[in-house]
Amino acid sequence: MSVTPDTLSILQSHDPAVFEAVQEEERRQLRTLEMIASENFASRAVMEAAGTVFTNKYAEGYPGKRYYNGCEPSDKVETLAIERAKQLFGAVHANVQPHSGSTANQAVFFAALQPGDTVLSLSLAHGGHLSHGHRVNMAGQFFKIVNYGVAQGTEQIDYDEVVRLAREHKPRMIITGGSAYPRLIDFAKFREIADEIGAVFLTDMAHFAGLVAGKAIPSPVPFSHIVSSTTHKTLRGPRSGMLLGDAEWGPKLDKAVFPGLQGGPLVHIIAAKAVAYGEALRPSFAAYSQQVIANAKALGEVLVEKGLRLVSGGTDTHLVLVDLTSYNVTGKDAANALEHAGITVNKNAIPYDTRKEWVTSGIRIGTPALTTRGMKEAEMRTIANWVAEVVKDPTDEAVQKRVRAQVDEMTGNWPLRAEDLA
Repeated sequence: MSVTPDTLSILQSHDPAVFEAVQEEERRQLRTLEMIASENFASRAVMEAAGTVFTNKYAEGYPGKRYYNGCEPSDKVETLAIERAKQLFGAVHANVQPHSGSTANQAVFFAALQPGDTVLSLSLAHGGHLSHGHRVNMAGQFFKIVNYGVAQGTEQIDYDEVVRLAREHKPRMIITGGSAYPRLIDFAKFREIADEIGAVFLTDMAHFAGLVAGKAIPSPVPFSHIVSSTTHKTLRGPRSGMLLGDAEWGPKLDKAVFPGLQGGPLVHIIAAKAVAYGEALRPSFAAYSQQVIANAKALGEVLVEKGLRLVSGGTDTHLVLVDLTSYNVTGKDAANALEHAGITVNKNAIPYDTRKEWVTSGIRIGTPALTTRGMKEAEMRTIANWVAEVVKDPTDEAVQKRVRAQVDEMTGNWPLRAEDLA
């Protein structure tokens, strides 16, 4: 007899209020077009693993070297996750214990740096990430952060500026990767720069890890001393983090995660990561990753036809960053109007934005979740037309209502996961 309930019937009777919130969220996901670039739909197997009895177990330490007894099953599932992660990304060392991408990055900071050391990273305003050194984040408070950005003409990373800043400031660590950068990154160039000044090179592939796993884009692993990532987003696993390191940095990362930063790992989430890595090793995941990019390109093409501008002129990945200036609309107003119409995106600053970060001149749109639902280019083109209709006048409630009805009709034909189509 399984000790894991097959349904939420126990929750329904035990705590109806929480059960109703879960049901409400499931209805929301089913009835809306989820286009936030950092969101996806995990498989039923991933979610089931995350809800197993491993949630009851403390397993401080690492496989074969735990503080507590009774960790043999935990050792098995964590070792499985580690070996699958290494195989998936061609890495020498993997740590699957970080609770999130941000805590993974914190572990890297503490493994590689001393408080006050200099870090060179992509500006948040130009597509970077909060945990790479924004002033309100831990990294920005404990370390000296120097930002590089994108060139004003191309809106792509200005490698000449990276070289200049690296030589001038001699950072101990250089970071690339971000949350709103739609183009490929030249990892070999970054490693060359890091080697010239003796810096540690960290790639945060949280957003595009699934595209790397599916071999849809080049991998940062051969060029980076350390790679950090989330395990959801394009990788389609549970909400969590991971670290990959070379032979030198792997053991240092382990010490930084435990005992340096975290206590007992979330073994149930590690089990879910193992499942997700296994899924990503299948040929079908490579096809999924290619489709994510094809969908983003199709989406962007129609938005351009409708008079909107894509930051950097397009995309090589899973997201498009849309400049709303031609419509004279703010990102905040556009995202709110789209939500009313059943399309979920997020407001986002564009490079050299003149509006405040809680208003913005752009929106970020991603295709991982809808691709998981099985949608392809034809659906993306239809959705792009709806997006343009809604954002052209965010005050037009009649348009929002009409699109909402069309979204309802579309989503009624697509389950949350393509695996459920059969």
